[in-house]
Amino acid sequence: MTAARWMSRVAAGVLLLAVAVLFADYVRARLQAPRDAAAVLALQVKVEADRTAAGALAAEQDRITRTRQSRKRRGDALAIVAIVAAALFITGRKWEIARRSSGRPVVHVGAPREAPLTESLVQPGGPNDSPVAPAIDTAFVDELVSLHGRSKEAAIPVLQGIQSHYRYLPDEALRRVCELTDVTPEQIAGTSTFYARFRRSPVGDHVIRVCHGTACHVSGARQITEELRRHLRIPDGSDTDAARRFTIDEVACVGCCSLAPVMMVDDQTAGRLTPNTAVAALALVHETEPAPAGATEPA
Repeated sequence: MTAARWMSRVAAGVLLLAVAVLFADYVRARLQAPRDAAAVLALQVKVEADRTAAGALAAEQDRITRTRQSRKRRGDALAIVAIVAAALFITGRKWEIARRSSGRPVVHVGAPREAPLTESLVQPGGPNDSPVAPAIDTAFVDELVSLHGRSKEAAIPVLQGIQSHYRYLPDEALRRVCELTDVTPEQIAGTSTFYARFRRSPVGDHVIRVCHGTACHVSGARQITEELRRHLRIPDGSDTDAARRFTIDEVACVGCCSLAPVMMVDDQTAGRLTPNTAVAALALVHETEPAPAGATEPA
């Protein structure tokens, strides 16, 4: 399990527990309030008839005050825990999604660190030089540089143009940018990993966007993603199958919370999914577009 995923799962569990305790306290307080009011009223009536009951009334009021103060302190503490857990959950999810979207292998707990990204931009055979990636024509890069200029300020529009044209950032194209401009490999590495929209590996013919927003997450988005990865035989540290037909992209929200859990296959939306129905939705793509010659259908 990746460090980001582990942190997200723990934070989600803590967040759900804190919210559950807060909700339980709220329900208990709403149910207890009428009983407390009735008990105080009964003691007040008794005190009017018998002044010796004043001590019991004061004790009951003190008990109610202590209970409410204790509940408030607990609520304040749980609110802080919930905020911290939510922040950790969001951070972990953003980190994992950004790393997946960039195409770089995700660092696993206890796994050796990968080689610096800048090395792959200047040395053939770096970690992002995939043997199955198609050769590219870098003439388009020359046109982009002519359009946007050779200064370091042109880095982002040039990378955006490369991403739009090739659907990812090929190492050959990035090396060509460094040859033609003042942009350094370090600058490209920093920019391409900071913005989640940039990919460092080829994208599949079809993009599966699985929503991992709050509504979808609690409805089983993680199980759906794992089942899709298993079905497509996507290895750990990658988001695209070997034949590059499908890429799984975990997104924050697709705007269909009422249909949670939701995924999109290209422009088609499927909602109220289970792991099995999510896999079945991919069959529509298989039916309408035959697999490349010699390709093996995923089990």
